[in-house]
Amino acid sequence: MLCNLTKQQRDVLVGLVLGDGNLEYDGYRGTRLQVKQSEARKEYVLWLYRYFAHITKTPPKQRNDTRQWYFGTRFYEDLEDIRQLFYRDGEKVVPSSIAELFDSPVTLAVWFMDDGRLDYREKSHYAYHISTDSFSESDVQRLQELLLKRFGIAAKTYLSLCRGKYYAKLYIGKEGRDAFSETVAPYLLNCFAYKAPPQSQYILTPQRLHAEHPSIIEG
Repeated sequence: MLCNLTKQQRDVLVGLVLGDGNLEYDGYRGTRLQVKQSEARKEYVLWLYRYFAHITKTPPKQRNDTRQWYFGTRFYEDLEDIRQLFYRDGEKVVPSSIAELFDSPVTLAVWFMDDGRLDYREKSHYAYHISTDSFSESDVQRLQELLLKRFGIAAKTYLSLCRGKYYAKLYIGKEGRDAFSETVAPYLLNCFAYKAPPQSQYILTPQRLHAEHPSIIEG
């Protein structure tokens, strides 16, 4: 069975796969997307659901124990095609075709809402970090190159030590932070306002997103 995603839905899906989204294979032919977020990000889960409602059996629900909000799609063969691009031997990878898949600022914004953070010190400094712990250093460098070529965003790859192991992460400092802000700010939801510097004046509600970017929702 095929779900035949639109370009806009695929853009969101790629951002999720780079971030917190999980593609689960059923062991036979199909794969489903699973989304889980904290209670504070309910707005985000509902926003994502609008993209995938047509391939989801039930609307988002909240767990009684963790208070997380979640939903999952049905299993589809073309979602398995995407999973095979991003997973190799059980490990998440950045595919060699990433430049063809990652050409929209929506993808970058979704990835940032999932795994990015703001490093802000009033009057002295602000920068962005994107956690890429699931990827190898060479994969992160591939993403770094893509940001520069596709969006004009200068970034750096650095290694962070955690529990005796080094993880590659992306850093976007003064050379790229303004371009990054301009690229992702139009798509940030209110529940992620803390990830934008105080001088940013463009934080979207879902209603404003629908009004100003209706093609994103309607395909």
